[in-house]
Amino acid sequence: MQTTRTFVYGVLIGILGIVLFSSKAVMVKLAYRYHVDPISILLLRMLFSFPFYVVIAYLYRNENSGLVVRKKDYAWVVFFGVIGYYLASYFDFLGLTYIKASLERIILFLYPTMVILLNRFFLKQPITKIQAGAIALTYLGIVIAFWDEVAISGNDTYIGGVLILLSAATYASYLVGSGWLIPKFGVMKFTAYAMIVSCTCVFVHYSIVNHVDLFNFSWQVYLLGFLIAVFATVIPSFLVSASIKMISSSNFAIVAGIGPISTIILAAVFLNEILTLLQLFGALVVIVGILLISLKKRDANA
Repeated sequence: MQTTRTFVYGVLIGILGIVLFSSKAVMVKLAYRYHVDPISILLLRMLFSFPFYVVIAYLYRNENSGLVVRKKDYAWVVFFGVIGYYLASYFDFLGLTYIKASLERIILFLYPTMVILLNRFFLKQPITKIQAGAIALTYLGIVIAFWDEVAISGNDTYIGGVLILLSAATYASYLVGSGWLIPKFGVMKFTAYAMIVSCTCVFVHYSIVNHVDLFNFSWQVYLLGFLIAVFATVIPSFLVSASIKMISSSNFAIVAGIGPISTIILAAVFLNEILTLLQLFGALVVIVGILLISLKKRDANA
């Protein structure tokens, strides 16, 4: 039976992973200032990440969860690797060329609802009252925090919004698949395998459609690519997988509500995007929503 301590640790690990992931949007926007296109910065992200995942896959190659792993399970790993960090990342990076980092997060935050609905319809997992209430509270906090961002206009903004929405849908599918496959493969092996697939997809994509000289960027672009790879990809990818294993993908989706809030704070610091008192109040509401599932879980195990 899942212990309260395990659940709380899972929530804290999930929060750390989400905050690190949130830094990606800010660093990508910083990279765009140096005239780099989305697929090139995505390629740098995956190039710097790839060696880490290969080494980890090798070190954990004999890890055994005790469950039977069939050939079709490996096929699912490939599938979720393609949609989870290749398509989701590509849509996200492309969408960020059209909209602000803070607006990207409010649209991307639709994925928690998608995760819970996908779990309900495909894995037959019930939606609890606690989850529904926590989601409602975190959404309320997001609406408050981004009150000035809701009124969008202009064709470019709509294009960016659709791309980010596609990113949310593909990432939600990945999280659902993670919750199902991680117990079979183990956290480290599943994450490494899925990310190697994603990296390979990016390499193939770049070689086919992009003719930019990869060795002709400014040093700032390479530095940001490395930082995105290590601190906004490798480390949080394992933290997220570990969190999903400890608290379930549905509960992790609620914890992910901290993502938009951390993004607006980072965007205010590094991109000079405006951070208002209303946004700070919204952040508090989101945090209360996240604490709700943690405290309720503690009460259930008391």
